[in-house]
Amino acid sequence: MFDTFAVITIQLARAYGIGVIIVALAALLMPARMAVVFADFEPSPALTFLSALFAIVLGLVMIVLHSLWTDLSAVLVSLLGWVVLAKGILLLAAPEGLLKVAGAVSPSVVRFWGVIALILGAIYLAIGLTAHATVTP
Repeated sequence: MFDTFAVITIQLARAYGIGVIIVALAALLMPARMAVVFADFEPSPALTFLSALFAIVLGLVMIVLHSLWTDLSAVLVSLLGWVVLAKGILLLAAPEGLLKVAGAVSPSVVRFWGVIALILGAIYLAIGLTAHATVTP
């Protein structure tokens, strides 16, 4: 279904898909608890700071491991690394805006984003399970 240049694109897409689906299922099965988790970020600068550092490191690792823009599969995998890095930088540099949004999250909003995450996770997993690495001479 999907063709890509590198095997690592397939492996990372599979891993990202599984990870995003796990988070999406948590959001869909426990929306009230997830809303509380998001709300707990605002009063905790230390948690916010550590989360920002984690996102920055994770984003940088994702970018270093995979910075390929050769085909749609590779673009989607590379783009996720940049999104994670941007989120970490925003959380570190300007946490107030993100935390206001997170603090106002209700269980119904968590469910909505859980569905979106489930769809995105399924797309990444489909790429990881159906893509073929093709090398052209």
